Amino acid sequence: MMTGSEYIESLRALKTEVYFMGERVDAPVDHPAIRPHVNAAAVTYDLAHDPQGRDLARATSHLTGREINRWTHVPQSQEDLVKKVKMLRIAGRVTGTCFQRCVGMDALITLESVTHDIDKKHGTGYHERLEKFLVATQDADLMSDGAMTDPKGDRSKRPAEQPDPDVFVRVVERRTDGIVVRGAKMHQTGAVNSHQFIVMPGQALAADEKDYAVVFAVPADAPGVIQVFGRQVNDSRKWEGEIDQGNARYGVVGGEALVIFDDVFVPWERVFMCGETEFAGTLVERFTAYHRQNYGGCKSGNLDVLIGATVAVADVQGTAKASHVRDKLAEMAHLAETMFSGALACSYECQKLPSGTMLPDPVFANTAKFNVARYYPEVTRLAQDIGGGFLGTMVSERELSNPRVADFVRKYYKTRADVSAEERIRLGRLIENMTGATPIVECMHGAGSPQAQKVVVQRLTDWAAKRKLAERVAGIERATS
Repeated sequence: MMTGSEYIESLRALKTEVYFMGERVDAPVDHPAIRPHVNAAAVTYDLAHDPQGRDLARATSHLTGREINRWTHVPQSQEDLVKKVKMLRIAGRVTGTCFQRCVGMDALITLESVTHDIDKKHGTGYHERLEKFLVATQDADLMSDGAMTDPKGDRSKRPAEQPDPDVFVRVVERRTDGIVVRGAKMHQTGAVNSHQFIVMPGQALAADEKDYAVVFAVPADAPGVIQVFGRQVNDSRKWEGEIDQGNARYGVVGGEALVIFDDVFVPWERVFMCGETEFAGTLVERFTAYHRQNYGGCKSGNLDVLIGATVAVADVQGTAKASHVRDKLAEMAHLAETMFSGALACSYECQKLPSGTMLPDPVFANTAKFNVARYYPEVTRLAQDIGGGFLGTMVSERELSNPRVADFVRKYYKTRADVSAEERIRLGRLIENMTGATPIVECMHGAGSPQAQKVVVQRLTDWAAKRKLAERVAGIERATS
């Protein structure tokens, strides 16, 4: 298993084609806009070597019996699912942001069961290919980017109906040695600092959409793979200073990219679905159950940091003992623990799939993610409420060294005698970082929008059974035919 520093060095060997702000980035690892996201992902490696985190961050491979990083593990028990969630919360507490690696983890987990089911129906060899790929990923401790979200084009039309067929990733050529794929995946968290991509369809597909029913894996620097790194709110602060970033070491959310597949060749040994349209919906349903399970873990960990910063700024500003502040802090803690409890609930209420892989309860997993989308913004609102207006009007950190105004800034930003102006500004910038636009959008739409969770809950809930319960309690009897 790699350490965080070894992971960072391993990225230097990649020849990824990355663009940002109109220019090619020759050394993504060291670019100021990208490096914080690299540092955040490195935490997933260091946890496996941390005496306090190694029990959660390590697992035993069900394929080789070797000890591996849990980020490459396929859960075989209820305990595995629970440890996954607890590991996510710890990583969230360490980084205070997204650490990116869970999408690739969930892709590996999902494909272990889906390829098994495809082979059982069609007699294909996907499962054996997948397991060889999984062992190689485990042994090398690689970071995978799970790429699912297509550009989608005109959302009123299906993939096969689009004016431009490339707005969903598709197979454009089948050869004796592999396939050629074209298209793009958007909003790809951690893409620029991943070793490889695992590409999957993002929705159920019709029988005439076989070219879109494709799952494959390619190295991040495969010919034809082009990445365009996205902008974030206040991202220029990354090359302007340190304090103003708020979370200079780990950044804001996960560093997303548009990943383009410009006629990329994929050998058959890295193809895990090709034309089996009836399994695309199953893949998406299982993946989203795993990925929505995560959010109650990682986001509650992030909120532990935000709540801590809010407690600290209230103390610094002399409002910590106010009854309304204590009430709001209690509400923040309540919402964070509600998110975490949902992730644990779906982990405990799990089922074993035919492949042997454990699946968290889909209704509970979707409920947990829906709670995150609703509660995370409320916690950030309360943090801003308690922090006060200075969160939005702080002067630049450069004024602390401006000979004309530095003394005035330190004088007027100071609160108590034992608290420096810089400390107050640092806390304010951290709260600003964690409550700005990018984190809110990510917790809302990452792993699917709230409406997507509602659709799953609506479809899987036994409404008739609930009605019968009410009728029985109400004393209503209905004739049965």
